[in-house]
Amino acid sequence: MMLDWFWGLAGGLMIGSAGSVFLLYNGRVMGASGIIGGLVDGTGWSNWAERLVFLVGLVGVPYLLWLVIGGETHLTTNWFVIMLAGLLVGIGARLAGGCTSGHGVCGISRLSLRSIVATLIYVLAGGLTIALLRHLLGVI
Repeated sequence: MMLDWFWGLAGGLMIGSAGSVFLLYNGRVMGASGIIGGLVDGTGWSNWAERLVFLVGLVGVPYLLWLVIGGETHLTTNWFVIMLAGLLVGIGARLAGGCTSGHGVCGISRLSLRSIVATLIYVLAGGLTIALLRHLLGVI
């Protein structure tokens, strides 16, 4: 519990660094939902290898850190809730025109008003969701 702040800082530094490298290398803002969406809807097949490497790193690096460092997660073991949450986050990212990495990391750092508003809305929605599902309903 004492090192929770460290993991948040380390994760923030990693995603911020990844966003900077992606922008410098590609000249585009890194948004995970756009990268995944381009693979799913076929609009990103021209650079599919780059997108796939990004996704492997997005999933693989935290998994490798978990294997090396160990520790427990606070993720629910209810697979239905996990899949439903992923689906809802994907739909929300499409509706908002981006996700936490695109709006929250890259957009706010560019002082984009649209990204600031989107980030405030989804942070509030996430807080309300946790309050409702964890504390009132006990689902997660």
